[in-house]
Amino acid sequence: MQVGVIGSGRCYEDICDAAFRIGQLLAENGCTVVNGGLGGVMEAVSKGVKSKGGTVIGIVPGKDMAMANRYCDYVIATDMGHARNMIIVHSSHVLIAVGGSYGTVSEMAIALKEGKRVVAYRPPVLLDGVIAVKSPEEAVEKVMEGF
Repeated sequence: MQVGVIGSGRCYEDICDAAFRIGQLLAENGCTVVNGGLGGVMEAVSKGVKSKGGTVIGIVPGKDMAMANRYCDYVIATDMGHARNMIIVHSSHVLIAVGGSYGTVSEMAIALKEGKRVVAYRPPVLLDGVIAVKSPEEAVEKVMEGF
C-alpha cells in the first residue's frame, strides 16, 4: 500500500518527531511512503521509513531531482510547484497529515473529494471527513484499517 504523508516543509521538533515515528510504523507495516520529497515533515517521515528499511517516493515541485531529501529512494521531478499535490494524492491509497499549513489543507481537501481516507495528527484545520488522531500509533492504526 502507498501512503501519502503530508505536512509542512518546516516543522517544530514535536511534529518532526511524530512524523519520524509515523514513518517507522508505516515501514514496519510494509507500506511505501509517498511525500513531497523536501524538508520538514517530508524529510522526518522519510528518515523514519528508512530507519526501518522501508521505501520512500518523493514527488518534488521542481525539475531538479537533487532537491529531494536524502532519504528518498525514488524521486519524481514534476516542475509543477504546488500542483504536484494532485500527484501526491493520486499516487496514495490513503493520506496522513502531520501538522501542516495551506498546502497540507489543499491536499487533504483533494483527497477527501477523491473519496480517499485522510488521517490527521494535529491538523491546521479539521475538514469534514478527516479522521483526527492523538498519536502516531493511532494514525497508522487508522490507516491500516480496511487494508
